[in-house]
Amino acid sequence: MDSEEKAFGMSSAAPERALSGREEKAMGLALRWQNFYKSKTMSYWTLLFLSLFAMMTAFPASSILTRLYFTNGATSKWIISWLAAAGWPISAALLLAYCVMEGEHPSPLRWDLTLAYAVLGFLSAADNVMYAYAYAYLPASTAALLASTSLCFTAILAYFMVGQKYNASIVNAVGIMTTAAVLLGLDQGSDRPFGVSSGQYTLGFILDICASALHGLIFNLSELLFIKILGRRTFRFVLEAQTATGIFATIFTTIAVVIAGDFQKIHTEAQNFKDGPGAYYQVFAWSAVSFQLGVLGSVGCLFLANTLLAGVLNAARVPATTVVAVIVFNDAMGGIKITAVILTVWSLASYTWGSRNLKVEEEEKVPILASPDASRGRMLQPMETSRLLRRISISKLDSLEEPDVPTSEENVVTS
Repeated sequence: MDSEEKAFGMSSAAPERALSGREEKAMGLALRWQNFYKSKTMSYWTLLFLSLFAMMTAFPASSILTRLYFTNGATSKWIISWLAAAGWPISAALLLAYCVMEGEHPSPLRWDLTLAYAVLGFLSAADNVMYAYAYAYLPASTAALLASTSLCFTAILAYFMVGQKYNASIVNAVGIMTTAAVLLGLDQGSDRPFGVSSGQYTLGFILDICASALHGLIFNLSELLFIKILGRRTFRFVLEAQTATGIFATIFTTIAVVIAGDFQKIHTEAQNFKDGPGAYYQVFAWSAVSFQLGVLGSVGCLFLANTLLAGVLNAARVPATTVVAVIVFNDAMGGIKITAVILTVWSLASYTWGSRNLKVEEEEKVPILASPDASRGRMLQPMETSRLLRRISISKLDSLEEPDVPTSEENVVTS
């Protein structure tokens, strides 16, 4: 038994076989993930759980509250769109806490960065207004399903704007989502809310699709912001972008609300609200909070976990919103809408799977550290695998990429 075999504690008489390249990759990836997850503290897992909880509850709650605002007698689209942006102080508070804990300073507002935030804020304000019209004239379940078509626009625009790669699963997802939207269009009117005319329903349908397209544009412009101006994407940069975009969106929407004179209508709306002024102001406040918490939850999932988990949760919240809308508002659920729900979930799952495969392909291009023994062609014994992994130096592991580097599949600003 030579010294190397003694170090492994194995007998030279044991059967031996060569370690294939595929096995080396699998071992390297397994060790990378194991090292990643074991290095996380309890505070990390607590924050991840809070992010998951926020994403799965806040976004459906925001959709339901928006529809409740209109169902119970309020009418101002500008007010509800203003609320979607007015929660930016929550992001600002989190950014401030992060900078204090990490000893960092916010990025200086250069003219190009300020202009980029202003453009994103203006587009976000327009996006919020179109979604407000959609939820005013459509059932919450239908509006949520149509809003998920932003996936198609994000994927298509990403190909032209940021060079996003495609595979069969992503193309399949776009096709299925388009089919679901077409089915809802053919069935439009069968679930029209009481008091909503056919023209208003059609307008809400069209604006929901337009808002989804604009949402895809906003996301890809945000990607260009990180690539061209900031140079990279970090948790602090995303919080800064979210806060600054929210501030500008609030400014633009506030100007529109003042011009329309809708701030003066708040008292009147509160008095005429179905469940009274107290309920009105609760909907008013929680609409702003829930939307912002949903955005922060999605940001947390992207940076604390990985793109696959964020995609799965994004897929899960669509049927969740639909089910809650049926329970709260008794939304009609005919065969066509049920089919659209199934197709939407299928599309989101296919997109998530395709994005995951693209990520795996990128990771496989990263050189995996091979053992010195394998490079010399030595036959490795089956039980040497775990001991072999221990021989890889931690300093070399640190040079590898993190297991979860967010790519352009995720939406930092989510509706």
